Amino acid sequence: MTSAQTDWFETPPPVPADEVLRVDVGGYEGPLDLLLDLARRQKVDLANISVLALAEQYLAFIDNVRERRIEVAADYLVMAAWLAYLKSRLMVPQAQGDDEPSGEMLAAMLQFRLKRLEAMRVAANKLMNRPRLGFQIYARGAPEPLQISRRSLWEAGLFDLLKAYSTQRERGINVDYSPLVRTVWSLQDARDILERLIGESQEWVPLDTYLADYLAIPAERATVRASSFASSLELVRLGSIDMRQSETFGPLLLRRRRSEDR
Repeated sequence: MTSAQTDWFETPPPVPADEVLRVDVGGYEGPLDLLLDLARRQKVDLANISVLALAEQYLAFIDNVRERRIEVAADYLVMAAWLAYLKSRLMVPQAQGDDEPSGEMLAAMLQFRLKRLEAMRVAANKLMNRPRLGFQIYARGAPEPLQISRRSLWEAGLFDLLKAYSTQRERGINVDYSPLVRTVWSLQDARDILERLIGESQEWVPLDTYLADYLAIPAERATVRASSFASSLELVRLGSIDMRQSETFGPLLLRRRRSEDR
């Protein structure tokens, strides 16, 4: 890459501080503010100021500013041009048949605008400097506000903590207790059912075979077997039936006892 091509990427040198452009017209908010300040320096009433001298002061001020700064706000330049026109109208007599306003009329209009701006500034200054209620002036008998401070103080011992804990635990306990109702065969009921099922049969039949219909209900299975077994032992003792078990943990076999065996 040649040196001519690298010039496009080089950073330009910094501008000296005294050459940096700063547009500042004395801190004035507008050209009328500058004119009003120049008019005050004459130390006469605004109605009696010399508009020609005022225009010359303003043009001199703008020329002085433009010597040090390239650009000045457009409003100030417009006012400078209008004051140059006013100065020319005041210095040159008005010709016959000229429909343009005379220099005196333009000067009177400028004086009116300056007087109105002065009145607005005075009114704004008075309004801003008025005493404010509650800051510089206070109403008589105004009640003082009451500041309420709330602070929680907890005092509890070990017994109070245990009581509060138990109270909270008891709230989650169901107080309505309904005991489970179970169907239980009495020994007499089991004996009557067992005698009816065995009948007069002389064959050995397992006990569970007689009770097959009743063992189908899971909730009654335990009471059916327990009551039936106890009733069968009672029937054996009375000599009504015979019972035997062929093998360990084998089924219990029942039959009606024969008449000759009784």
